[in-house]
Amino acid sequence: MPPADRIVRWAGVAVGLCALAYGLAAALPAYWVFLAMSAVISGVLLQSLGVVAGQAGMVSLCQMAFAAIGAWTTAQLNVWGVPGGLYLWAPLAGLAAVPFGLLIGLPALRLRGVHLAIVTLGFAATVDVVMAANSFPGVSQGLVVGRPAGLSSDRQFFLFCCGVFALVAVALAMVRRTRLGASWRALRESERATAAAGTGVPGAKLSAFAVSAFVAGVSGALLAGQLAMVVSRNFDPGQSLVAYAVAVMAGAHHAEGALLGGALGVLVAELLRRLGVPQQWANVVFAVGAVQAMTQGSGISDGLRAALRKRLPRRAAPHAPALLDEPGEDVAAERTTAPAPGAAALRVRGVSVRYGQVVAVDAVDLEVPAGAVHGLVGPNGAGKSSLVDAISGFLPAGGGTVEVAGAEVTRLPVHRRARAGLRRTFQQDRVPAGLSVREYLRFAARRSLSDAEIAGGLSGLVAVTPGEPIAGLDVGTRRLLEVAGALLARPAVAVLDEPAAGLGHAESERLGAWLREVPARHGTSVLLIEHDLDLVRAACSRVTVLDFGRVIAEGPPAEVFAEAGVLRAYLGEEVTA
Repeated sequence: MPPADRIVRWAGVAVGLCALAYGLAAALPAYWVFLAMSAVISGVLLQSLGVVAGQAGMVSLCQMAFAAIGAWTTAQLNVWGVPGGLYLWAPLAGLAAVPFGLLIGLPALRLRGVHLAIVTLGFAATVDVVMAANSFPGVSQGLVVGRPAGLSSDRQFFLFCCGVFALVAVALAMVRRTRLGASWRALRESERATAAAGTGVPGAKLSAFAVSAFVAGVSGALLAGQLAMVVSRNFDPGQSLVAYAVAVMAGAHHAEGALLGGALGVLVAELLRRLGVPQQWANVVFAVGAVQAMTQGSGISDGLRAALRKRLPRRAAPHAPALLDEPGEDVAAERTTAPAPGAAALRVRGVSVRYGQVVAVDAVDLEVPAGAVHGLVGPNGAGKSSLVDAISGFLPAGGGTVEVAGAEVTRLPVHRRARAGLRRTFQQDRVPAGLSVREYLRFAARRSLSDAEIAGGLSGLVAVTPGEPIAGLDVGTRRLLEVAGALLARPAVAVLDEPAAGLGHAESERLGAWLREVPARHGTSVLLIEHDLDLVRAACSRVTVLDFGRVIAEGPPAEVFAEAGVLRAYLGEEVTA
């Protein structure tokens, strides 16, 4: 859908939702207006979880602590009589929570899964203890949080909460379309692939926690405005667990999922109250729903969107759904990180990798000339993966140097090496399923790409349309899409790790012919790691053979593969002439 049409569509949706909110505020009894207000405020909180958990894929069990900090800030601003009321206090409350979001994000740089869950829940418990020991500002004096003019009634405040929810949803939708939003979704899929695409993983994680804390702080300000006087039990750490379960179940990374989750939280609790069932059973319901969502890999909002896409008419794709087209089509040459005169695209000198007492890579020298496709082969366990990880920065080298386009990058982290002109792909599928083809290629290329540039980068390699969601592509197509993303970044050298895995013989032949043309068509040298020796013969002008971490042969493929030492390494036996 063109951007103008999308804007018109979402503007219509926003107008319709505003009209619905206004109608509900006018028609519902006061009690149900209060419940609807609670649902919307919960929806704002769930949107904060949609960032850190739904998009970035990190566990956060301290959202109520961020909300408590926002509510405390609001109460303090009220005591101080800061002008502007909740119109100003709500964003200030969000900003007050950001430093704590960055603080709790620091452990996420090292911890994942249950370990990160324990740390965040511990932070929530700590904030609860501090808040309980020190009452909220104004409570001891009986000073309530006042609402400014225009928000005095619950119906007016309900509309204000709806407006805040909409603003947060629009802002997060806009961020989702930026490189920052793409980095969060890439982070969820693979930290290694995110770094290899030139994005700093620490920055992506900390930004997700900071934005999440801001939104949660705003929800705390709204809750303070709703209740007029808040206390520590309004932010019990256990509620963070419930919020996380609801966010997973509803799919809070989408605005409609967050709103649905907030509504379910209120309606289930109200239903249980009317049935005389203890409120704790609501937690069981949400836990079961979260487990179901994690089993299926999607929340309620994801299912609703998938069903809607099936019902909407699909636009015809401009290409047949073949995996590979014939090579040789004209593609506009792109500038790359050009090596200095006489410099190689990649030069490795004396690089070693050790695992304890085991030497996986032993002082390897390797050079990929500018404008060449160079092969790196060897039997299983030869040390190819360890060498590639050391070259790209994922493993510390026990010695030696790595140069890219004449500049030494040995001490640079992974994402800085990628920006310096060294890109790589992986053996396993690490392409973020939450992005479209267009979004992924722009993220991988680290620049804006027109659909014509995208089509040129994909031409001869894989037939997909820019707007196609990656989640619907098969693994082989995703692997080739990763190759296209690495080349569209215009690096000095692209390290392609078994790109033909999962392809048939005929497709591998066509891929080999396509790779042979990459330096001329894209201005990028290639280091190809492959087990398919026919593909290596078709694509590479020279090849290096590793065995037990050492280089045992180097030269043109026809000569190297005829050497007795190479045959012995592959066949495991003496070869006689």
